[in-house]
Amino acid sequence: MWDYGNPGLIYRKTRHNTGFMVIDNIAKKVGVKVNKRQFKSKTAVANIGGEKVILVKPQTYMNLSGEAVVEVLKFYKLSSQDLLVIYDDIDVELGKIKIRKHGRPGTHNGMKNIVQNVQTEEFPRIRVGIGKPDNNEDLKDFVLQKLDENEKKIIENASDVIYNALVEIMTHGIESAMNLYNRHKDGEYGNE
Repeated sequence: MWDYGNPGLIYRKTRHNTGFMVIDNIAKKVGVKVNKRQFKSKTAVANIGGEKVILVKPQTYMNLSGEAVVEVLKFYKLSSQDLLVIYDDIDVELGKIKIRKHGRPGTHNGMKNIVQNVQTEEFPRIRVGIGKPDNNEDLKDFVLQKLDENEKKIIENASDVIYNALVEIMTHGIESAMNLYNRHKDGEYGNE
């Protein structure tokens, strides 16, 4: 499992590091710390849904995440289908999640770099909503702002949902997780 953000204290708890926050919350839930330094990343091995999962937090900066992804895939002899990327998305409402089997990277530079390095768009991902900036606010400024206490709680709740979705993916597959955990506009779970 993969997520990305930017390393360093200056970026902690910012919208662009939502993936790191989700991974940290999942790691806490399964009793591991993502702190082993390897593959241009911090990693940990965990058990989720009865399966061995490698939690990865790239330390390359978000726009170069693909470099770290390729190192992990090569070392463990994994395919792109073994990869699951968790990342922030401004096109999804704050705290909502969207699970996809594959897709284009959109405007997200980190996803563009992963697609470029992995050389395919054919890998699953979970998009975590961070909402959109106000009309006059610069996108870069918005994503690099720290989350307020209410927003952090919303992301923590989303992390719990993502953990449950990961268990579903490991036990019943991504289609089942998509059916159960992609949210309707009214916030309820179910087929989308």
